[in-house]
Amino acid sequence: MSTGEPDWSRWRRPPPTAGERRWDVWIALAVLVGAVVMLVLINSVGAFAFGDAPALPEQLAWGVALAVPLAVRRRYPLVVVIIISVVFIGAQLRHIGDNNTPSVALFIAVFTVGAWERNRVVARWSRVGVIIFMSGWLLASFVGALTNPRPEFPAAAGPLDPLLANLLLNLVVNVVYFGTAWGFGNMAWLSARRQAEIEYRAEQLRLSQEQNMLGAVVAERLRIARDLHDVVAHHVSVMGVQAGAARRALDKDADLAREALQTVERTARNAIGELRGLLGVLRAEDAEQPEGHEVSPGLDQLDDLVSRARATGLDVRHGVYGEPRPVPEGVALSAYRVVQEALTNVVRHAGARSAEVRVRYLDNALEVEITDDGRGHGQTRTGGFGLVGMRERIAVHGGELEAGPRRDAGYRVRASLPVTRGGGA
Repeated sequence: MSTGEPDWSRWRRPPPTAGERRWDVWIALAVLVGAVVMLVLINSVGAFAFGDAPALPEQLAWGVALAVPLAVRRRYPLVVVIIISVVFIGAQLRHIGDNNTPSVALFIAVFTVGAWERNRVVARWSRVGVIIFMSGWLLASFVGALTNPRPEFPAAAGPLDPLLANLLLNLVVNVVYFGTAWGFGNMAWLSARRQAEIEYRAEQLRLSQEQNMLGAVVAERLRIARDLHDVVAHHVSVMGVQAGAARRALDKDADLAREALQTVERTARNAIGELRGLLGVLRAEDAEQPEGHEVSPGLDQLDDLVSRARATGLDVRHGVYGEPRPVPEGVALSAYRVVQEALTNVVRHAGARSAEVRVRYLDNALEVEITDDGRGHGQTRTGGFGLVGMRERIAVHGGELEAGPRRDAGYRVRASLPVTRGGGA
């Protein structure tokens, strides 16, 4: 992730893509076709602005010279605008029949400098230079008109002198022409910069979300590790007590000793199962627990959890289905945490009036399901990274989690945790 905000005033537009370069070739071809069509039509009609136009092949050559540089306009905007400006003046001096296509080519070239020249100082002053160059040509044409015999304007009817009006008309047209090319070029460049800024911020947001998600996963895994640490510690404590009882009863009561050793064996197996669930879970060293620390909550505490949710004004129903039986404490703890997180989200985000908590004892699984009648949109129900934590917790036991809007209304969270019959501590 970037350590600081880029200086967008120094932003440089990236080079054109392959697709954009192909478009430049097509634009150059379109201008070339337009030049050929206009020159053929003008020569066929004989509608020349001046009577000393060169032969058609030379006129076509000038059209090619104006159009071809546009094929690389975005790669070399400064070079293209210089070439086209010079060719434009040359075509005017030769009095080719078409004035429209050269004007289009020059407009595109000036626009491209504004939109694509990476050095903004060069972009500004090169366009200023083109405008001065063209203004000088316009002024020279006007001076030439003054030094030559005054042309006749037989249809002139306005209040201004016809020669002055012609100068003002050309001046207005050129101001609009170059002003539009300048403005559109700057707008295109600013639009590209805004798009780059939007993409940058979107990427920063994506990276930030990834970091937050990673942090949430790590935090939840640490919480899971601490919870399972308590469960396994409880198993080991039970094993220690039962092993001591077996040692004391070994010579006096063989049956009692056998029963204690069976409890040790069963508890050890449960502890091993819980430890296997810790594989892949990020762990951190836990501080020593104070004396008298209670084992983490399980299914027996669900009634208290439901009562606390009811105290908020939510109508919560709690049902147990199937034959209740002991389950591993880690599984019971994870089931409790899923219900706790789901009810918290219902109270904070759902806008629900009622909810239901179902606990099902299946043949090989413990299933908890939480439903409500509130808003069903998933993005408003996760409590930040609640679902991430649920999935991490269920994955420790190889279980499954389903969460999403219900078909009619509300939201549903269902967790299935694999267990075996008689698998309690």
